[in-house]
Amino acid sequence: MPMTDKKHASALALRTDRRSGPEHSRRNNRSLVLQSLYHSGPASRADLARKTGLTRVTISDLVAELIGENLIVELGQADEVRPGKPATLVDMNRTGFQILALDLSSAGYITGAMLDLAGNVLVEEQRELADATGEAVIEHVVSLSHNLIAKATAPILGVGVGSPGIVDGAGIVRNAGNLEWHNVELRSILTKELGIPVLVANDANAAALAEHTFGDHSGDLLVLKIGSGVGSGLIVADTLILGSRFAAGEIGQVVIGTDNGANSPYDRKQTVEAWLSVPNIESRIAAGASEDQVLEEAGWRLGIVIAPVVGALNLRKVIINGPEHIVNARLINAASSTLLSRTMPEFHSEVEFVSTSLGTHAVLLGAAVLVLSERLGVS
Repeated sequence: MPMTDKKHASALALRTDRRSGPEHSRRNNRSLVLQSLYHSGPASRADLARKTGLTRVTISDLVAELIGENLIVELGQADEVRPGKPATLVDMNRTGFQILALDLSSAGYITGAMLDLAGNVLVEEQRELADATGEAVIEHVVSLSHNLIAKATAPILGVGVGSPGIVDGAGIVRNAGNLEWHNVELRSILTKELGIPVLVANDANAAALAEHTFGDHSGDLLVLKIGSGVGSGLIVADTLILGSRFAAGEIGQVVIGTDNGANSPYDRKQTVEAWLSVPNIESRIAAGASEDQVLEEAGWRLGIVIAPVVGALNLRKVIINGPEHIVNARLINAASSTLLSRTMPEFHSEVEFVSTSLGTHAVLLGAAVLVLSERLGVS
C-alpha cells in the first residue's frame, strides 16, 4: 500500500492474497512472505512456499535475505512429528524494529508513541497545545518526536502521522482548520527535521487502517472518527477509499440540520461537526443541557448523515472512534435506530454499530500501519 505522490488518487489497495511468481517483482514477493508471517505466525519454508505460491528456491533466497536484514528470525525446529528432517520455523521479527507514531487529531493536545512491529505501545507521551495553532503546532510535533526518538531501543523503521484535515498523497496537509494549517508540507518538514522516512495520512483514514489490520473486523468498514472535528474512513473490497482529491470521508462540513425544510441555506451551525465534534458536545453539556439529550440528538444526526452511505454501499459494519464519555451506548443506539429507520430494513437490518476495540490508540496504530505498508508491504 505505498502512499502515492500523484496529484489525484481515488483509493489505496490494502492486503491481498494474490499469488506471485517469478515474473513478479522481488519487492512484491518479499511482501507476500512478510504478510503471511505477520498475520499467520511462524511457518516453515515449505509452509511459506505453499501459502504464497512461490517456489521453494525463491522462498529460501527470500528468507535468507530477510534474516540478514533482521526482519525474520529462526525459531528452531517445529514440534510436530513428520517423516524426514524436522522443519525449522521462521517468523517475522516483531521486536527488531520500532515505529514512531503520531496522533494529531485530539482537541488541545497531540500524542506520540514508539511501537514495535506488532503494534505494542512501548512508550507514549502527550503534549498539550493550549491555544497553539499554525507553526507553533509543528514545533510541538517536532519536539515530541525528538523526545520519543531518544527513547527508542531498536532501529526506527519510519514515522507515521495521523493528521486532521485533508492530506494528499505527498503528505501535504491541504486544509486542517482546527490547527489553522493550509498546504503544510508536513511529510517534508518532518523528514528533514527527523532524518527518518515519514508517512502522513488523514486521522480517520489512519483509524480505518488500524481497524483493518489490528481490529477484529473483516469485510467492508465505515470508521467514524469523532474528535476535535468529525471525519470518516471507508474501506471497501480491501481498498481504502481516498477520493479524486483526497477528501473522501470528509463529512464534517456536511449540513444535517435541515430542520427548516429542503430549501434550508448552508449553515455551519448545522453541520455534522457542529453536532458531533467533542468540543461542541462538551460545550453544550457544560452550558446546562441534558447530557443524555445531547448524546441522543448527536446520535440521531449521525444516523441521518451515514444512512445514504450505508445504503449506497450496502455496508455491514460501522465503527465509531472517539472518547468513551461521548461514544457510549446512548449515542450508538440513537445512531443505529435512526439509520435503520432511513434505509431498507430487509437489506440493512443487520448493520452492526460498534465502538472501536482499539481504544485511544486507533490513530497511532493506523499511523504504524502506514509505515508497515510502505516499508514492508504489510497491512
